[in-house]
Amino acid sequence: MTADERLDSLRVKHATLEREIEEEVHRPMPDELHLAELKREKLRIKDRLADHLG
Repeated sequence: MTADERLDSLRVKHATLEREIEEEVHRPMPDELHLAELKREKLRIKDRLADHLG
């Protein structure tokens, strides 16, 4: 996997997590634990993207 492919993969994962977070937030009774896990994972991916981009 090339560096560009890794970045694209991370971007897709980041966008997917963003959608999942939005869905969870707008549920009638959001699962706060699940929401926190999604946000932590999104932040980890954001950090990895930042590391790759320099």
